[in-house]
Amino acid sequence: MILIIGGKAQGKRSFVMQQDPETVLTDGAHCSPEDALRAACVFNYHDLIQNLLHAGDDPAAFTKRLCTDNPNCKIILNEIGSGVVPLDPAERRMRETVGICGCILAEHAETVVRMTCGIPTVLKGHIS
Repeated sequence: MILIIGGKAQGKRSFVMQQDPETVLTDGAHCSPEDALRAACVFNYHDLIQNLLHAGDDPAAFTKRLCTDNPNCKIILNEIGSGVVPLDPAERRMRETVGICGCILAEHAETVVRMTCGIPTVLKGHIS
């Protein structure tokens, strides 16, 4: 598994496509959890987490299952936990859950890359 993290519009998808132009990208905002379990690459994983929360599912349990069932997947996750803590409890819960799921993904990933201004920084493993 490869985890690519970073803020919005920092070049995460471009990085994946530069590494392998044939990669099929699956949008976590619009895919089903079952689609994510079969995907080569899921971007907007934070949106999939939000969708799971709204459906009453456990995003952390799903993320662990994804790591087991789809270990070769590339996951693109926006960092959303920085900045001002939201007043809305649901928004705080969502941001906290994204952080928890990010930790699960990073633990299971062979490679973790953080993108900033289009520049990849390898946090774990190596880029092949």
